[in-house]
Formats: sequence, structure tokens, C-alpha cells
Amino acid sequence: MPVSTDQTRDRLAEVLTAPLADGGLDVEAIEITPAGRRRLLRVAVDKDGGVTMDEIAAATRQVSTLLDDSDVMGEHPYTLEVTSPGTDRPLTLPRHWRRNRTRLVKVTTSDGETVTGRVTASDEDSATLDVDGNERVVRFDDVAKARIQIEFNRKES
Repeated sequence: MPVSTDQTRDRLAEVLTAPLADGGLDVEAIEITPAGRRRLLRVAVDKDGGVTMDEIAAATRQVSTLLDDSDVMGEHPYTLEVTSPGTDRPLTLPRHWRRNRTRLVKVTTSDGETVTGRVTASDEDSATLDVDGNERVVRFDDVAKARIQIEFNRKES
């Protein structure tokens, strides 16, 4: 019986999360997509302060070794890509908010309200935004969707 993509993704998370965490990296996303006769396995990793190209290269070697030592990808060929999360990644965990302090975010609450503001602080339950000079606390339980807003020519304060 073939293994579903969700089951494979769950097994990959089991195989990769702890060893990468030991090296200071969080597994942010695992995607498996068909690519012709192969599959593309994309693993997004991040850490506080962001990841460097050298860290991505080291993580790629580590993931490759972990996959070679397990049967999680089965016998079908695949291409491995280890990357950092893009700016379009949704903010879903407290660490995402912490890592994006000072960035402009657009938040849609579970009741449909949309708020755009700069992250000034966050903890395990909420984030504080500067919305046009006013402080606004957004509880993570009330967030339906939140994304970083791209700012061109942003002046650092």
C-alpha cells in the first residue's frame, strides 16, 4: 500500500526535527511535490537572527545524510532543496513573531478585522503592534492569518 504524502511529511518531521534542532535550526516547513519522474523535497529551516548560506549548506548535508540513513523517502528518486522560509510565510508560531520584531505585518483576525502594524514585542500568547502610533495587542488565538508586508526603501529607526 503506497504511503500518503501527509504520512511521509510526518515521518520526515520525525527524522529531521531533533537533529536539526541540536544544530540550532527549526524545521519550518516540509513540502513534497511531484517533479516529473522525481519528487522535490523542500525543507525550510530558520533560527533566531536568520540563517546564513553556510548554515543552509551544512543543513543540506545533514538532511541528506539523515535521509540516506532512513527509508522515509522510499525507493523513488527525489531532489532535495534546503532553504530558508520566504517572506510570504504565514506567521503561525510565537517564534515567527519574535523573529520578525520591527517588521510590518498584516493581520486578519478570526472575526474578519484587518490590522496592519509593526511588531514591537511578542511572547508565547500575543504580539504587540504599533498601528499608526497606537499600541495594539493581538492574541495569537484570535489570528486567522498574518503575513509580513514587503517594504521597499524602509528607513531603519
